[in-house]
Amino acid sequence: RNFCAAIGASKTNGTIELAMLEHFLREDLNKSAPRVMAVLRPLRVVIDNYPDGQVEELEAVNNPEDLAAGTRKVPFSRELYIEQDDFRENPPKKFFRLSPGQEVRLRGGYFIKCTSVVKDEKGGEVVEVHCTYDPETRSGNAPDGRKVKATIHWVSAQHAINAEVRLYEILFTGEDPNDVPEGQEFTANLNPNSLETLIDAKLEPSLASAKPGDRYQFERLGYFCVDPGSTSEKLAFNRTVQLRDTWAKIEKREK
Repeated sequence: RNFCAAIGASKTNGTIELAMLEHFLREDLNKSAPRVMAVLRPLRVVIDNYPDGQVEELEAVNNPEDLAAGTRKVPFSRELYIEQDDFRENPPKKFFRLSPGQEVRLRGGYFIKCTSVVKDEKGGEVVEVHCTYDPETRSGNAPDGRKVKATIHWVSAQHAINAEVRLYEILFTGEDPNDVPEGQEFTANLNPNSLETLIDAKLEPSLASAKPGDRYQFERLGYFCVDPGSTSEKLAFNRTVQLRDTWAKIEKREK
């Protein structure tokens, strides 16, 4: 409704930037959608100096825009999942997320530092990251005053629940779908990558009770809603709109 009020009414056809609709979607969902942690493309992290078998419950805010929404407990353990994009073995300039020898904060948790990696023998891809953690940094700054430049989200591997996640992009590659070379149909402008389905996403356990139609903000990723066909045995989420990713913009510009 706010989107319609902003663009007004006209007697002639017009074109509105998709970004404007997305702005109003974010503005609305930011106030109402609970925050949760979900890892869409998981990379395993092992904290070598964390006690094996120990589980902590960390407190997380449900919605900083609505303090009445309260808090929840999120389990933390020795083995976690983080996003593949949050790690680089050979980090480019201005990449402040996890990389060998670099320290980051885990959202609501501790500082961790990457010490080594495990690679796939066939493809040479990093499949596991080994780290150490500083037990004095739980949900706060380091006692010695050192700072980190990035905070990343995570999910406890032991407690994670699996889900299918559908990532929707723009349906057409051009602003006007009918703007095609002579003799071609508008279908020539269809975006072949308008839908990506991820079948192995890892979600925090609080989402086990998610119901069709429920809306959430996956921290640092975007706003998602539970698919109408979702069940407790097979959870499925659809992306409504992305959050802005500063690093992605830098990387795209440099390419």
